[in-house]
Amino acid sequence: MIIEIFQDTICPWCRIGKKHLFDAIRQWDGEPVTIRYRAYQLNPDTPKEGLPFWDTMAAMKGGRDVVERMVQHAANAGEAAGVPFRFDRVKMWPNTYASHTLIKLAPPEKATDLVDAIFQAYFEEGKDIGSLDVLAAIAVSQGMDADWVRSQLVSDAKREEIAEDLAYARELNITGVPFFIIDGKLALSGAHPADNFLQAFRQATDMSTLQ
Repeated sequence: MIIEIFQDTICPWCRIGKKHLFDAIRQWDGEPVTIRYRAYQLNPDTPKEGLPFWDTMAAMKGGRDVVERMVQHAANAGEAAGVPFRFDRVKMWPNTYASHTLIKLAPPEKATDLVDAIFQAYFEEGKDIGSLDVLAAIAVSQGMDADWVRSQLVSDAKREEIAEDLAYARELNITGVPFFIIDGKLALSGAHPADNFLQAFRQATDMSTLQ
């Protein structure tokens, strides 16, 4: 079973949804699951150097008070799911293109751990994941070579793959993430609980059996 995950690395609900998905996978006793990470950018026009997090969010969402309620809601949901958030440490609203490139550079068997490390760096440690230095350090923590990673990021080595993901998202009319495609048969939008994923796994399996 192939599960495609459309996500953005600054999206708290993507982190929560991914945790729920993997909780479901641990309970799943059916066919093996393969994960494919698909790039999506909530704000592709963010400059490469990034923007101030709180000011940017306040301008987008209608004020600091609104943003504080939003991030507290996400933090509460994260705590319930078992993934912490420290929004008090988050200072930057980065352009996420380079972080998507890094995910594409990772060997498939390392991709999930790398995604987790990017989420942790941003949401728990408040690091600027638009920074090549930060991304290179994350790559090293996952056993990748810093100089090679940096050269690949600078040369935009995965631009065709990322362009394909973004085009695919437009084709599917995806307007928000997380967005999950289960074995090419079912789609789930949002940070669903594990039970919903398990139900989708069973439905996808049943559909395969009927073909």
